[in-house]
Amino acid sequence: MKKYVSFFQLRFAMGIQYRTAALAGIVTQFAWGGMLIMIFRAFYQTDAASFPMSLSATASYIWLQQAFLAFFSVWMMDNEIFDSIVNGNIAYELCRPVNIYNMWFAKSMATRSASAILRCFPVLAVAAFIPHPYGIDAPASPLHFFLFVLSLIMGLAVTVAFTLLIYVLAFFTISPQGLRMVFISCVEFFSGAVIPLPFFPDKIRSFMELLPFASMQNVALRVYSASMSAEEMKQAILLQVFWLAAIAAAGKLLCRFAEKRIVVQGG
Repeated sequence: MKKYVSFFQLRFAMGIQYRTAALAGIVTQFAWGGMLIMIFRAFYQTDAASFPMSLSATASYIWLQQAFLAFFSVWMMDNEIFDSIVNGNIAYELCRPVNIYNMWFAKSMATRSASAILRCFPVLAVAAFIPHPYGIDAPASPLHFFLFVLSLIMGLAVTVAFTLLIYVLAFFTISPQGLRMVFISCVEFFSGAVIPLPFFPDKIRSFMELLPFASMQNVALRVYSASMSAEEMKQAILLQVFWLAAIAAAGKLLCRFAEKRIVVQGG
């Protein structure tokens, strides 16, 4: 266990150094978040009563989405892993006395955590001072905040487990680009990154909420904005636990299978 903690610490220390990149990202996220809120405001002005979330709840959803973008964005993958699989350098990783899946998991968690820590506090601090209903509201209750933090961590873990599944699938392809494009498109749409899931028709939303993609960012952001009932929050968090266990188990089994069949040519 200590070696995986060390992998986490080293990658976190490396990621926390990219402050200029984080500053550029913060500016981009403010612009993108403000644009999205203005778009939703235009729709709310037509018939606000017909929307499943209030404008203030939607604004909070968007600002949290931007603040913790590094937690949930599947497109933020580690290109070094893909390169090592394609060019054969994965052989060096396989020689190490470590579980390659656990090592990748620790590194991915550290990279996303470092990026999020650099960006989330400035975004949340400024969003808190933006006038209502365009800024971020305080949590509905201390319980909502606790469940938000819990579901946020679970959502991060589900996202990392899902990206690791993509890494492992790259063992069975000539190029991982096709896999990346397909999975990124699916996640962006079904996780609520493009449109929050409550805005979908009830039958479609009920189906989408059962998919692993909804367990990434949808749960945490809706818990914070109090757009879920107590029973819905309980079921959603339990579903996060289920998908984390299922995806991680599938990734580990597939990784073991890939390790036994991998062939590295050249030298």
